[in-house]
Amino acid sequence: MVRTVNRRQVVAGIGATGTLSLAGCLDALGAGDNGEDADARIGVLQPESGDLGDLGTPIADGAELPTIQLENEGVDFSIDLRREDTETTPDVGVNRAEALLDAGYPAVTGAAASDVTITCAEDVWIPNEVVAISPASTSPDITDMDGNWLLRTAPSDAWQGDAMAEIAVEQEGAEEIATLYLNNDYGQGLNDEFVAGCEDRGAEVLEEVPFEPEQPSYDSELESTIGEEPDLLMVVGYPESGQVIFRDFYSDFDDGTTILVPDGLIDPSLPGQVDNPMENVMGTAPSARGPGRDAFTDMYEDEFGREPGVFNGQAYDATAVLILATLAGGEIDGATISEHVREVANPGGEEIGPSNLDEGLEMAANGDEIQYLGASGSVDFDDNGDQVAVTYDIGRYHEDGYDVEDTIEYES
Repeated sequence: MVRTVNRRQVVAGIGATGTLSLAGCLDALGAGDNGEDADARIGVLQPESGDLGDLGTPIADGAELPTIQLENEGVDFSIDLRREDTETTPDVGVNRAEALLDAGYPAVTGAAASDVTITCAEDVWIPNEVVAISPASTSPDITDMDGNWLLRTAPSDAWQGDAMAEIAVEQEGAEEIATLYLNNDYGQGLNDEFVAGCEDRGAEVLEEVPFEPEQPSYDSELESTIGEEPDLLMVVGYPESGQVIFRDFYSDFDDGTTILVPDGLIDPSLPGQVDNPMENVMGTAPSARGPGRDAFTDMYEDEFGREPGVFNGQAYDATAVLILATLAGGEIDGATISEHVREVANPGGEEIGPSNLDEGLEMAANGDEIQYLGASGSVDFDDNGDQVAVTYDIGRYHEDGYDVEDTIEYES
């Protein structure tokens, strides 16, 4: 089993988690040197620093976990996995995607930020026939890209935007709403879906205010939104910027307004970082309630010493599907992997999941019909590479973190 971590990622990982624990052999020279005889080669491209760094490293850990599990179980297959850090920016993401391509990785679990995923797909993955499964990119724009090469275990925000609108208008009774959103594909796409859903339900949207990431203050943006005295404020962003937004809010703008946030701002450490219990903040995020959830959760906690968070289960599932598709096709080749992704994931065949992934590898390699049922859900891809069904968790912040209180289910 070969798992490669470049020096930049090691430093980022230590900074984010305090320790870096990787079982097995770490090849600091690059997977191309020691992974040539592997049975599958998977790249992991996640934001382990930058605006999404707090969420990205646990997601990357989830993506790596299948290889750790399989090595611990002593499987007869060699899985070569290499992690790269996008730093939450498209330019760096493309650079690292190209590094994985040049090193011979035809399959990638990545990326997380939608703008990074879209740019990598357009510039690297689709032109070079690399199969990428994103566990966290939710922009509706991804649906219209090439589903042969870009798929996702995360759902489209076409669903999450509507779910958030349902909560805002029907559950919270908001009649006048303002939005504050990150100025990128993720923020704009989710904002548009949310606004449309609110207006369809008869609410008035007073202001829609974009913001740039990692600014020293967001006072002017908050004045433009909270200053309009909405019944509810919807904020789309990532944790680094979110810390500043919420510090500014509680310092100068806290009037008890209900705030609703999506997955990108679900981080149990936020109340401690903001020094406020944030009890007025509700959130939504894709659920990880698949058949393999308990087995995945136990393995994740044992390996990393913490509970899995948002998109961690989706990351595990993306890597597991890519490994199974590679073995089913018998070739470490993007076109072959693409042909077998739905074959190993969609309904039909023996059920395989986190608890019996080792058996799934044997069956896939033998050409047996299998269906992967994952930690996050059924992992059933439609023709666009999107999920056929999804469940969203609804939760609320408190001084000790964040708790899920309810769910909403969607099915295409």
